[in-house]
Parts: sequence; C-alpha cells; structure tokens
Amino acid sequence: MSSNVRKVLSIIIILVVLVGWYITVFGIGGISSVKDVLKFGLDINGGVYVVMEAETDQTGDELKQTMEQTREVLNKRVNAMGISESTVNIEGDKRLRIEMPGVDNAEEAIESIGRTAQLQFLLADGTLVLSGEDVQNAGTDLDTEHGGYKITLQFTSEGGTKFAEATEKALSGSVTSANTGVDNKAIIIMLDNQILTAPVVQSIISNGSCEITSSNGGYTLNDATTTAALIRGGALPVTLNEITSSVQTATIGADALHKSIIAGAIGLLLVFVLMIIMYGLLGVMADIALALYVLLDIWAVAAIGAVLTLPGIAAIILSIGMAVDANVIIFARIREEISKGKTIRVAVSEGFRHAVVTVLDAQITTLIAAIVLYLIGSTTVKGFAITLMIGIVISIFTAVVITQILIGLLADSEKYAKNKYFGVNEDGTPKQFVKKEFKFVKNRKLYYIISVAVIAVGLIFGLVRGFNYGIDFTGGTMLQLDMGKTVNTAEVADTISSYNINPTIVLAGDNNDQVIIKTTEALTNEDRVAIVNTLGEKYGISESNILASEQFGPTVGNELKANAVKSVVIAAICMLIYIIFRFKTWKYGVSSVIALAHDVLIVLAMYGLFHITINNPFIAGILTVVGYSINNTIVIFDRLRENRTLYKRETLEETIDKSINQTLNRSVMTSITTLLCMIPMTIMVSTAIREFIIPLIIGVIVGTYSSVFLASPIFYEFSKGEKKVKYVGGNKKDK
Repeated sequence: MSSNVRKVLSIIIILVVLVGWYITVFGIGGISSVKDVLKFGLDINGGVYVVMEAETDQTGDELKQTMEQTREVLNKRVNAMGISESTVNIEGDKRLRIEMPGVDNAEEAIESIGRTAQLQFLLADGTLVLSGEDVQNAGTDLDTEHGGYKITLQFTSEGGTKFAEATEKALSGSVTSANTGVDNKAIIIMLDNQILTAPVVQSIISNGSCEITSSNGGYTLNDATTTAALIRGGALPVTLNEITSSVQTATIGADALHKSIIAGAIGLLLVFVLMIIMYGLLGVMADIALALYVLLDIWAVAAIGAVLTLPGIAAIILSIGMAVDANVIIFARIREEISKGKTIRVAVSEGFRHAVVTVLDAQITTLIAAIVLYLIGSTTVKGFAITLMIGIVISIFTAVVITQILIGLLADSEKYAKNKYFGVNEDGTPKQFVKKEFKFVKNRKLYYIISVAVIAVGLIFGLVRGFNYGIDFTGGTMLQLDMGKTVNTAEVADTISSYNINPTIVLAGDNNDQVIIKTTEALTNEDRVAIVNTLGEKYGISESNILASEQFGPTVGNELKANAVKSVVIAAICMLIYIIFRFKTWKYGVSSVIALAHDVLIVLAMYGLFHITINNPFIAGILTVVGYSINNTIVIFDRLRENRTLYKRETLEETIDKSINQTLNRSVMTSITTLLCMIPMTIMVSTAIREFIIPLIIGVIVGTYSSVFLASPIFYEFSKGEKKVKYVGGNKKDK
C-alpha cells in the first residue's frame, strides 16, 4: 500500500471516528443518537419477565407442536393486554419466557398470564358446554343501556351451535346451580378453576355471538378489557407453572445505565492514557483504532437489533480491555524488531507479519468460549455472550486492518519514524513494566505447590461452610423495596415472621432507604403480594414501592449447575481440538486445558474462601475467564513454537523461559488494561453488573498467573523426555 493511499485512508478513519462519535452522542439531522436506536432490556427499561414450565409427558415432535401452540396462545393473551413490544419465546424443551416491558402492575400481569388452565363454559350445575377453542374472538364495546362497557363474544361455527344449545338448556329450568351465588340460568365462564364471570341467559342465542353486560352500571373499561383478553386467549393445551420471574423498575435500570456509561468512559480514558504512556505516538494510533472499535461495537449491537442489557454493557466494556490486547501483541512485536536494529518501516512490517497469527489464534479461542456461552446460557447470559462475540470480531478487524493503516502511516513519515514515537528508548530497549528475566521452569514446583494449596484451602472452606449459592441456584425469592427511609432490618424480619420464610434482609440504595429480602423458598405470586401488604401496614408502602422482584423454582438451580459444568467441559474440548489442530501436537492443547481447569478451580476456591455469592452471572464469568486465560496462554505458546524453531541449540527449559519473558510485558499490560476497564464498573455500578464483573476480575488475575507460571511449565513436563537434535562439528545426531 502506497504512502498516499495510507494518508487518505487515515484521514477517512479519523473523520469517521469524529463524526461517528458526534452522531452517536448527539444525533444529526434525521439520524438519531445511538441511545434512541438501541433496544434496552427489562433490567434497564423496567418490566416483567416470567418463565413457565409445561406439565406434560410429551416428547419429540408432539411436544414441539404443543409448545408452539401454547406460545401462540400466550402471545395473543399478552398482546391483548396492550403491552407493547412484549415477547413470548420457547426456552429449552418445556419452557416459555414471557417478557413484558414497561409493565407497572407486575403482580397483576403475572397473575393474568399465569392463568393457564383451559377456558371453559359451564352450565350452573357444572356441565361443560364449550371450551376456549370454540371462541373465535372477544372484545369490548360501550354499553349504552347500562352505562360503562360490555364484553362481546364471537363463536366459531361449531361453537355457535353449542352455545345455542347451552342457552336453550339454561332457560329450560332443568338446571340447578351447584355454586352459591350463581343463578340457575347462568353460563359460567371459568379460567384456571376460577369464575371469570357468570352472566345470566336472557334468551336463546343462536346467531353465533353474544354480549355480556352488567346491570350495575356496566363494566369498567379495565374489567371489560381484562376479561375479554383472558377469554380471547383461548385454551392452552397444557398447564403451565411459574418457575422463574423477575420484576424490575425503570428507576433502578436507568440509574445503573447512567453509572455504567460513566464507569465505561472512565475505564476507556484510563486505557487511552496508559497506551500513550507506554507506546508514545504508537499509543495514540491505537487509541484512534480503539475509539473506532467502540463506535463500531455499539452500532453493530444496534444494527442487529440485539437487546442491550446491563450484563451486555459489561461485556462491551470488558471487550474494550480485550481489544487492546490485539494492539499490545502487535506493538510488542514491532518494538522487538526495532530493538534488533531494524528500521522502523521494516520493524512495522515484520511485527505485523509475526503478530497477526498470534492475534487470530488468541481471539478465536476466546470466541469459542463466547459461542458455547451463547448456546448453553440463559437468556440474560446469551445477551452477554452475543455482545462479547461482536466485540471479538470487530477487535480483530480494527487491530489487523485499521491499526496497520495508521501505524504504516507513521512508519512512512520521516518526522515520526523514530524510536521515541514507538515506545522505544533511545538506547533501543523498549519501555517495559518488567525488565528482569525470570527462571520459570526451574521454580515450577513452587508454583504447583502454591496453586494446589490455594485450591485446597478455598474448596475446603467452601465445602465445610457451604458455598454461598444465590437464589437462582438454590431456588427462592428476592424482593427489593423502596421504604422511603432507613429501617431496622430486624424489625422488618419480625414484621413478616408469621410467613415462616426465614429471610435474609439487607439494606440497599445510596441512602440505605431500600431493603432487599431474600428467601430460599420460592414464594407464590399470592405470597409475595401478601408480604408486601403486611409491610405496607407497618411502613405505609404499597406494590408501587417494589423496585425489583425475582423468583426461581428449585429445579432451575440444578439445571444452572449442570449447565455450568457442561459449558466449561464443552468449551475446553473445543479449545483442545483447535489448539491441537493449530499447533500440530496434543501437548500444547492438554497443557492449556490443565491450566484452564486450574483457573476454574481457583475461582471456585476464591468464592468458597470469601463466601462470595455464586449465581447465574457466575457461569458467564467462568466461561469468560476460560476464554481470557486461553488467550493469554496461546500468545505464550505461539512464541514458544516460534522460538523452538529459531533456537534449536537451546535447551527446552531455556526456550520456555525465553518465550515467557519475551511475552511477559504483554501479559502484564493486557491484564492491567482489562482491569482498568472493569474496576470503575465494580466500584460505581449496581449489584447486577458487579456479579458479572467480580469473577472476571478474579479470572483475569488467575488467568494471567496460570498462563505465565503453569501452562508452559506443564508443557515442559510433557516434553522434557523428547529426543533433541544436537549439533556437533557441523554434523547432527540424535541425543
């Protein structure tokens, strides 16, 4: 590529960054800002989701057909409630996830969609005459006779015939009511074994439609609309049980979003500054590429219509730290080439040529972990995974293409093609965090002992004391309430002691004016309402004070644990296959997987030792740790593979130590930039994001440790017995 072409492309890149960020923040003309384009999840916009499980023994195609039918019925029911952008999706084999953004009365919404038994039309004596399948439509209209509103029903052809026969029988006087308060001439409309309405038949209705009116001033619009929606929902082919639900208010989400943006900006600024300090003008070019990366990442999420959740925002910020890694790998190779005495232009060319393979290997292995996370994780984790995948793909593009254009422009410049602008001292040595060289293989047994000791102590603590599983693992309920003032937690516990739920109660909020009530018992919707009402009598609060509510059935936790193990195993196997394919020997792959197992056990040990809560985000954290750690290990192994070819006269121990020392500053730099992105999030943002970030912080530290101190020494254990070629007097012979 000619110098003039590089100049033009560089100007275009800089203009795209400047204009792109202006549009992203402020919008321009008919183009909206990215905040107006992005779709935000319930944890930001507020709303309700509920996961329901079908009670059925069906399997295969029969089950699939039943679940599709059930989804369609629930879709009609939710849409009939007038909830915009609501979704009903099948999750797994027997579950449905219903999301209802912006719902104000969460308990009422859950109760309405939770009425899952078949809709039935009964005579007063309980005789079944129609089912929901016989109803073609239900709606509302003004009741000009009684005032208010009335409910209108339209039956199918067969349903109209059945209804005519039912009204004739109701009027015949041969029916005796089996329900107190229900007229003998009534037709009961029942849902979920509860009477929705029991209108009295005035005449035989044979035209396939009818009207339900109330003589007491008509129905209110809300009552008429709700009843019509439930009737219109039709018959569900199976009974559904609520196993998981969550309620979030927009207040909490908006605050968390605001803090996440600020924390992300702080983290990004810190990374920008560090890159300039360490790499000089080279770092400025990296910052431009990084600014473009963030821009493309955000707009890519918006373009594919992905729903951005708080964990997704955490993934974007995490991927910034990982995107820097590709640049760090490239810059490290360029500085090494400069230190060998090569000109800047040659060093840049050679540095990119050597680094690209390493960048691709490292990012692809991390991508494998993200893909597994997406395929196996829950809906919340999937959002985290897809955002991470987008970030990885874009980071490869910006590092390999954009950075190369910008750095090439510097290399072509007489003014800036100098050591000081490329992070290299005047004496030719690169600026480094770590200048001393270490004997890693010689001291490997000490590292083994340290790792085994930490794992043993942490797991023993966890097993003896018990790991601190969250309610999504154990099953249970969480209520977060705005009390309007600081209250005594013991007093709150005493107020609801009659429910025998053994709750854990903690204060929350900036002014400790909120309480979080957690119980390992999965409470019913009615129980949750009753508890809020009891607290309302004491503290003057109501359902409007519910900031968040979560409920998990006991079966969910077991599945999460199984999925966590399955995720790590599948990711490890996929990575093992890829590494064996790329490195042409099992030894690199097995060494990497052992280091991964070490990282997972260390993270578990830390959670056991410090009694940190293990919950759904923990799975995402573990898999991201696996991806990050393998990224680090691959960089070292790529250098080791290269050095084994270049330095054939060295012993294996010397080559391994040389390879680790050559990549040590890159490992430290990448870890620091990643931590710089995550630490502001941990300090400033909500518990929901913190639960994702904590395992990642632990994992970054542990992953760096295992890559440097364990993976290569383990490779040494597998390879030290290999035959080597010894050069003697220009001839060679096996040793």
